[in-house]
Amino acid sequence: MGELVTIDDPGDPRLHDYTNLTDVELRRRREPAEGLFIAEGEKVIRRAGEAGYAMRSMLLSAKWVDTMRDVIDEAPAPVYVVDPELAERVTGYHVHRGALASMGRTALPTASALLRTARRVVVMESVNDHTNIGAIFRSAAALGMDAVLLSPDCADPLYRRSVKVSMGAVFSVPYARLEGWPAGLATVREEGFSLLALTPDARAEPLDEVAPHRMERVALMLGAEGDGLSRRALAAADAWVRIPMSHGVDSLNVGAAAAVAFYAVTVGRPSA
Repeated sequence: MGELVTIDDPGDPRLHDYTNLTDVELRRRREPAEGLFIAEGEKVIRRAGEAGYAMRSMLLSAKWVDTMRDVIDEAPAPVYVVDPELAERVTGYHVHRGALASMGRTALPTASALLRTARRVVVMESVNDHTNIGAIFRSAAALGMDAVLLSPDCADPLYRRSVKVSMGAVFSVPYARLEGWPAGLATVREEGFSLLALTPDARAEPLDEVAPHRMERVALMLGAEGDGLSRRALAAADAWVRIPMSHGVDSLNVGAAAAVAFYAVTVGRPSA
């Protein structure tokens, strides 16, 4: 059972995990190095626990203690109870959901290990917007993608904003980082995947004509907002595919495009 500890000093060292949550660069360095990530909100905290992540501590406003009582009773971690003003001073923002948890990270699987049992994967190149990362993971979970592979420079899926936007879907879809880019794509091809590069380029084939849902194994490649996939990534693909546009719109936000494309590669696919 978690120990309830009331804290009224924002400088208390026990709150270290929760300090400066709005400093993106600091948290990008700190969290992986210290082996932690922050889950925000009741649903996300519960999903992190259900996914097997160990809780280091919780930070709650008093009114959330009863709501989180079952989690508190099960977690062998301290629960720091603070007033909302103190939480804001520690974290740097108004914690309107009233509940934060510091969770321990686990070791990532290798890309090869994920690919052995997967049939539909998404490969992201240089996607550094945490909102887009979270949205893509949420769509991947909802639409039946089996795994996510990240280029070495992609943002951290366990960064607080990504976790929050995904509503905890980052815990549902396994992911790994490719070693080297685009050389790491060779690993994907060696496992029998067709590499489809999603691009608005007019030379790309419409997704419905390619019929990726009929392919045995598909890896859908997505690039960063604005720049899209790099020339090297496009050159490494087996085919270029696009979502047909109307009314003079040239492209969709990468999060929206991902959802459309995931449906195209998963709908009606043969069962495993």
